Amino acid sequence: MTAGPSSPPASADWGKANFGTIYDCPDPRPYFATLRPLGYQIPHHGQAVFRVLVDALRGLHPDRPPLTVVDLCCSYGINAALLNHRVTLAELYARYASPRVAALSSRHLAVEDRAFFDARRTPGAVSVTGIDAAPRAVGYARDAGLHDHSFAENLEVAAASPALRRALAATDLITVTGGIGYVRTRTFRTLLDGVAHPPWVAAFVLRTVPYQPIAELLARAGLVTEKLSARTFRQRRFADDAEREAAFDALAGIGLRTADREADGYYHADLYLSRPAADAAALPLGLLL
Repeated sequence: MTAGPSSPPASADWGKANFGTIYDCPDPRPYFATLRPLGYQIPHHGQAVFRVLVDALRGLHPDRPPLTVVDLCCSYGINAALLNHRVTLAELYARYASPRVAALSSRHLAVEDRAFFDARRTPGAVSVTGIDAAPRAVGYARDAGLHDHSFAENLEVAAASPALRRALAATDLITVTGGIGYVRTRTFRTLLDGVAHPPWVAAFVLRTVPYQPIAELLARAGLVTEKLSARTFRQRRFADDAEREAAFDALAGIGLRTADREADGYYHADLYLSRPAADAAALPLGLLL
């Protein structure tokens, strides 16, 4: 569902284990089966944060209902599932590991998932547009009813389609829980070019990945970027010692200590929130979260 784009690069410069094969399957079962042993949990943190941001946006801009969220690197739609439905990440792990679900075809699973999520949809659900380069993953999210609009497009290498540009116009909040580093300024430039009013941008970014270029681009569009300083968020455990050592080397190279962070055996992410200056002044990040 959402951990990054469909085809993470195998470059040794990243030093990360390559899970590219799980991001574009006909359904999310391989994704959950692979990431559950690694304690992958960033969508759980995103669920709490994004719900707070949606409520804050509604309070500041009551003239904009219904709100529209663009989930970047959406994969199978997990952020939409958690944002709009009475369900937890732990429950999704259990669901997709159950023997009964394991016996279903991908087509039947999508049908069942649509009913599963429909029964749990919250009254305040927002409209979600999902974007990912993985066509089968995006197709699953669409078939399961998690997205109002789904686009299998790679904005790092191609311009947005006319349909995507039309869908972007109503954007209020852009979310991303694992794609920064795979998507860069080119993608965000395309998103900003398509919106009708300045959106909020909420990004969970691994501490090994620089966010400064994107923050500078957002600043030129009139958005103020704040980093939540009170805490970081676990993403997942390191897959092996080599991945851990690569992460520690990368963090040392940019002067970041791992004590009380990656020393616990997990990748850690920072939360960045970019907003128009008036919104940031009205609700400082430290008070909002």
